[in-house]
Amino acid sequence: MTEKTTHFGFQDIPEAEKAGRVQGVFGSVASKYDVMNDVMSMGIHRIWKDAMMDWLAPRPGQTLLDVAGGTGDISFRFLKRAGHGHATVLDLTEPMLVEGRKRAEAASMADSLDWVVGDAMALPFADNSFDVYTISFGIRNVTRPQEALSEAFRVLKPGGRLMVLEFSQIPNEMMQKVYDLYSFNIIPQMGKVIANDRDSYQYLVESIRKFPDQETFLQMVKDAGFEQAKYRNLTMGIACLHSGWKL
Repeated sequence: MTEKTTHFGFQDIPEAEKAGRVQGVFGSVASKYDVMNDVMSMGIHRIWKDAMMDWLAPRPGQTLLDVAGGTGDISFRFLKRAGHGHATVLDLTEPMLVEGRKRAEAASMADSLDWVVGDAMALPFADNSFDVYTISFGIRNVTRPQEALSEAFRVLKPGGRLMVLEFSQIPNEMMQKVYDLYSFNIIPQMGKVIANDRDSYQYLVESIRKFPDQETFLQMVKDAGFEQAKYRNLTMGIACLHSGWKL
């Protein structure tokens, strides 16, 4: 029997190795992750996350599961918009959660937050547990994204909402070429200067290129059982929001 492989950036590796490698990447960059996000996207990731909240429209009392939630960015935004509610931040990489707990927002919202180390493909929660499931710039790092989407469907309550924010493909070939030049030449170099880690950022750039395009991923969301599935491109498709409902 041949061993199943998956991609880690542009390398093919055994599936069993991917989670450990992803942990290595995010463990390495955890303390500089928020700074690097600002630098890499020139602050635009904040606008994308705000766009995510606008579409999500959090309501008071809702429960959120934020998978690959890392330093808590999405959960903090969600709780502020909802007014009151509860967010569970789940991440494979404990150092990312440790960094999240250090943030000022974490202290002021401590009663409304849980931080859980866990795997998107095997969530440690009962069926029908959450009102909202978000995963932001995380699903492309999951070994089998379809399984993560199925797990999202399982843990959401009936009437629950899925929202995925992820880097995607620019529909314009010329613009995609310009973006590729920037990504492959500048971002790993920034990683070296800011986080002292060129390789992790080389992986992050490559992993974006291996992720399915908007329509392909939309079909994956539907295949997991979600209805009224739609997507919205952000910044010409550099990033994309996918939404679906468990009805």
